[in-house]
Amino acid sequence: MRTTRRTDRIEPKQRSDVKGGGPFSPRKLSQDPWRMIWRRGFIRLVFVSAIIWILLMLIALLFHVWTCQSTTASPSAVCRRHTKMFLMLESIIVPKPLHRCPIPVLDDPYDIVIPKGRTPDNILKDLQYSMWKQREDSFKVNETMKVHCGFMKDGGGDMDAVDVKYVKRCRFVVASGIFDGYDTPHQPTNISRRSEKLFCFLMVVDEKSLSLIEQNVTVREDNAGGKWVGIWRLVTLHNLPYDEPRRNGKVPKILTHRLFPQAQYSIWIDGKMELLVDPLLMLERYLWRGNYTFAIATHKHHRSIYEEGDAIKRRKRYARPLIDLHMKIYRYEGMELWRPDKGTVSDVPEGAVIIREHTAVNNLFMCLWFNEVDLFTPRDQLSFGYVAFRLRAHFRFFMFPNCEYNSLFNLHRHTREHSSVVEWVKSLDELTGSNATLKESRGGLGLWTPYPANLTSVEVPFVRRGSLAGRR
Repeated sequence: MRTTRRTDRIEPKQRSDVKGGGPFSPRKLSQDPWRMIWRRGFIRLVFVSAIIWILLMLIALLFHVWTCQSTTASPSAVCRRHTKMFLMLESIIVPKPLHRCPIPVLDDPYDIVIPKGRTPDNILKDLQYSMWKQREDSFKVNETMKVHCGFMKDGGGDMDAVDVKYVKRCRFVVASGIFDGYDTPHQPTNISRRSEKLFCFLMVVDEKSLSLIEQNVTVREDNAGGKWVGIWRLVTLHNLPYDEPRRNGKVPKILTHRLFPQAQYSIWIDGKMELLVDPLLMLERYLWRGNYTFAIATHKHHRSIYEEGDAIKRRKRYARPLIDLHMKIYRYEGMELWRPDKGTVSDVPEGAVIIREHTAVNNLFMCLWFNEVDLFTPRDQLSFGYVAFRLRAHFRFFMFPNCEYNSLFNLHRHTREHSSVVEWVKSLDELTGSNATLKESRGGLGLWTPYPANLTSVEVPFVRRGSLAGRR
């Protein structure tokens, strides 16, 4: 029928060619459909083959991404996680966690009923502090304990008399710290009048930071001689224990109960953060609602301290040989890779926010945590999981979602970076011998004191790299 209609549409001049067997003759036109079918079929075959090939390649790549995410060994190629193709495919099969999410806090701080009294200590009833004691004994929990925790008078972390007098009135504390002048105070927002009256907002600084703050920010002095920047009361520490600013910053962060002994509750936030949530709402959400006394956020990417140690080395956040030695000691002492059946959400926290009641067990944990920071590296997220592992069921804490952690604050850049010469050590030989020049005069002596065991044969567990070197 198509041939007949096509013949009818042929011009008269061409009709003679049809009768004479020209190119438009019925015979030749009758062969064209088969030729067209063959040509179209070949093109379809090429298209279908290309689609099947692309699908097979996509399945192979997705399988490769899945094997890279799996904890079990697989015959796939080496995971090159930094490529754009890998990141694109990974986003298809591995949904990314939310960076921020709503925090289920109450609507009004005035609706919160503050618990009366302190949480009873059923395990550890009396904790006292002394000079240095053997490290291993401090992990043996008894009803009455005496452990090394911080510094004696004139031995580091001394406060002015006016500040000592002021902090004695503080039962609820929001604490932060700035050392070596690498930050400026950021004023909290969304603070209720009730929390302004209830909480002491204490910004712990060293003398260098205080000088820079006074040069760049308006500092108000009250009648008693106390210094203020907005809502923050500046508390200056003298005779700092370490040469290393990063390690000095752990004094107010971890030893909050030692600097402010009258405090019953404390919330620590790093100096680069601007708090966005009312602190009373935070205590209700993370402590009182679930009957907890200690809360800290989970790390966004890592669950094992060995993962975090590997990431610190790749990001060049601390000296690689010191991190290796730190991890070897923990491995020798029984610290394993994190597993879902381990009983904890993670071994690695986001330590920039710590919410706690100053119970005896929590204070013991903080003392032991600080001792590890003093003995080893100031990367405190490595030693948190180890101390929790050693205390086991005696220390109960709440690790809340990382997306809630990111919703608690706005993050500001450091005004300058602080570093120590020890951070750039490439070999342990640079720290030993008479020609060693990178050894600090104070603090962190554990890494330079011979460990009482042979670590030569100790191997740090292999970890799959779950995050980019430059990201957390």
